[in-house]
Amino acid sequence: MRSKILLLFLCISTAAVGQIRYGSQGRTNPNKVNISYSNPQEFTIADIEVIGAEYLDKIALISISGLKVGDKIKVPGDGITSAIKKLWKQGLIGDIQIYASKVEGSDIYLTIELAERPRLSRFEFTGLTKSQESDIREKVNLIRGRVMTDAIRKNAELTIKKYFYEKGYLNTEVDIRYRTDSTIHNSVLLDVNIEKNRKVKIRDVNFVGNEHFTDSKLKSKMKNSGERARFKLISALLASSFDMFKPKEERFQFVDDSIKHNVSNTLLEVIHENVKLNVFKSSKFVKEKYEEDKAALISFYNSKGHRDAEIIEDTIVFADRKSVDINIKVSPGPRYFFRDINWVGNFIHDDRTLDQILGIEKGDIYNLELVDKKLNYNPSGPDISSLYMDNGYLFFSVTPVEVKIEGDSVDLEMRIYEGAQATIRKVFVTGNDRTNDHVIMRELRTLPGQKFSRAELIRTQRELSQLGYFDPEQVNPKPIPNPVNETVDIEWELVERPSDQIELSGGWGGTFGFVGTLGLTFNNFSLRNIPHFDKWRPLPVGDGQKLSLRLQANGKRYQSYSVSFSEPWLGGKKPHSFGVSFNYSIQRNIDYFTDKTTGSLQVFGTTVSLGRRVKWPDDYFTLSNSLSYLRYNLFNYGYSLGFSTGVANNFTFNTTLARNSIDNPMYPRSGSSISLSLALTPPWSLWNDTDYATAENSEKYRLVEYHKWMFDAKYYMQLAGDLVLEARAHMGFMGYYQKEVGVGPFERFQLGGDGLTGTNFLLGNDVIGLRGYDNNSITPYDPVTGITGGNIYNKFVMELRYPVSLNPSATIYLLAFSEAGNNWDGFENFNPNKLYKSSGFGVRIFMPAFGLLGIDWGYGFDTLPDQQSNSGGQIHFSIGQQLR
Repeated sequence: MRSKILLLFLCISTAAVGQIRYGSQGRTNPNKVNISYSNPQEFTIADIEVIGAEYLDKIALISISGLKVGDKIKVPGDGITSAIKKLWKQGLIGDIQIYASKVEGSDIYLTIELAERPRLSRFEFTGLTKSQESDIREKVNLIRGRVMTDAIRKNAELTIKKYFYEKGYLNTEVDIRYRTDSTIHNSVLLDVNIEKNRKVKIRDVNFVGNEHFTDSKLKSKMKNSGERARFKLISALLASSFDMFKPKEERFQFVDDSIKHNVSNTLLEVIHENVKLNVFKSSKFVKEKYEEDKAALISFYNSKGHRDAEIIEDTIVFADRKSVDINIKVSPGPRYFFRDINWVGNFIHDDRTLDQILGIEKGDIYNLELVDKKLNYNPSGPDISSLYMDNGYLFFSVTPVEVKIEGDSVDLEMRIYEGAQATIRKVFVTGNDRTNDHVIMRELRTLPGQKFSRAELIRTQRELSQLGYFDPEQVNPKPIPNPVNETVDIEWELVERPSDQIELSGGWGGTFGFVGTLGLTFNNFSLRNIPHFDKWRPLPVGDGQKLSLRLQANGKRYQSYSVSFSEPWLGGKKPHSFGVSFNYSIQRNIDYFTDKTTGSLQVFGTTVSLGRRVKWPDDYFTLSNSLSYLRYNLFNYGYSLGFSTGVANNFTFNTTLARNSIDNPMYPRSGSSISLSLALTPPWSLWNDTDYATAENSEKYRLVEYHKWMFDAKYYMQLAGDLVLEARAHMGFMGYYQKEVGVGPFERFQLGGDGLTGTNFLLGNDVIGLRGYDNNSITPYDPVTGITGGNIYNKFVMELRYPVSLNPSATIYLLAFSEAGNNWDGFENFNPNKLYKSSGFGVRIFMPAFGLLGIDWGYGFDTLPDQQSNSGGQIHFSIGQQLR
């Protein structure tokens, strides 16, 4: 500060608490007035002048100082000192002095001369990403045009450090410097330089006072501050799977040196080198997560009966600049047990019923977390709230109160308020910008006039998630109760997500070579809005219908066209589904030298289906039936069909009974899906006089006949958090009506690889994946008939999944799997103990515009009949949701 300010501070800190002088910088007073500091004089303020104020209001400054014209002050005296303090306290002034510009008799003329603090013109960050800079700009209190003070600068520094501290950057350095802004008078620029440095890791967590549990047990409850928890289990599984493989120098050797295998080599090397290193990698220290872990630690103690447990002290000690040790001193307190539990206020249900649901006996370890679970929401079984709320008692509440603690025993009193049954008054939806209200309302199980039911609310939430039009994570039912009227309104908050998909891909189609695919699927189509162009967004949408168009081709040799349409609510009143589809495909045999067609296979097909929901055995079941016709026209076609020229006709009736209770179609956490289907053709051989023992194959297969049974089951179990186990079983069997006819060359099973269509696009075969083996490599061949494909198959899968992102615009999850399967031609060869096994890992990415995309690495442990060694490592790509 300048000498004037120093002089003022000296005056303030001594008995002479004001400074009166004549003149100022650049100004002199011609009159000489002698003032004795030992003999103060009293003056009357005749005038007050303010100079140096550019942006501040002069009248306001005089008012803040407390000095007024006409007041009497002593000079020297406290009045001047008080005025200086009041003005300085505002934080807007960088330099201030008050002096007498003139004295006439007992009148004194005062001048307040000041210099305003500079104002902030702009500020710039260095050392941040764009997202970090955006976050920090919202948090720091830096406003353009505001007067800059040391307090504002310091607060900005502390805010930035706190932001990074909470993210684990404990060594963040912030350097804020001023620069004069030459373009704006009395303004400054701030250069904010930030050095985040590396995140600080947790090296170890030490417990003091832990006498009841092992340290590793307590660390396991601190999911964010112990060993790296997020990918620990998956990483361990992947790492252990590597240990079962061959030695490293042999592990990644492939006979085929194509691009695909080169990619797999590189990918596997990277995983091999990094997965094991990350299994026990330390967690980053993040204060918010650390506080959550401390609360989880106390909750764990409470769940084991230590109701008085507390953390007495916790310290964070830097081991070095990159890591910290955490020391936690725990006081568990004594262990308590339940004694008497009494119910108060219950009239609808008696004590015995409530005791059975609560399931807590006298002498059980005291655990309020378990009590709360059994009272309010128990995902693994019944709870008291569901007992009432599923019967309309929305206003029900129950409060456990500790009424007596004696020694190590606790008596609880369950105070119940049952209230009246609530009737649903109104139901409305929000957030459905594309989907029409009636599509949503027809799925609701919570309708006006009905009694409220929490079970039906949860069921409706699941079914709205299944539609595929909304983000499943944001389907939110919002009850709005009105206890006075004993009613409730229900608002369904929805977030639309794109559901239409485009498929643009290419792949190797076995004998066909490269095959390109273009597909368009409109999952929320509206047939009735086609003539109403104002409702196109960009196509007519909103009625929940599905329209699919698909084209596959590799030029002249192969083309396939298909179109399908489905309506889930035929007539709009009941959930009776209707679907129709048409397809046409042709494959030509092309002479390499003349480019002429030497043979062909044409397939025309159409299917009409009807389905409905059924209420028995429960209302998760659906029953669907379809009729289809396929016409195969062969001309000089010699690919494993048993005949090369002729026409085959396939009339099929299919019935499918299915049950689906999964909670989320994109990333299921619970529930199951079971399907049993039967496809039947008419038993033509029993109705005509053809001698099938001597008939040519072209005559034998003119009317295709078989019966085909398919069973598929999936089960999902949430292990911990979002870590999910999926178990699957798939089985198929094709039978015949007469042995002389057999099952024919169509609709058989091909097993192995990624599950995408391989060598036979046209024959209606079921292509089942088995990762770790080549596409269609587990497919029997009959050298006598020349027919390829099995008629019995089994497949079993265990898959562990963990999500990286559940964002509706890009759902991503990792997986580790083990599976086994086989494919047989006839019961005489069937051996359920002979299965080809594989293990591996992969990733799935769902993007609304492209559907589900996946990549897997699988290791086949077994040797196929036509191979010299086991299958080894394979990379598999997948498109779309694989049924089997």
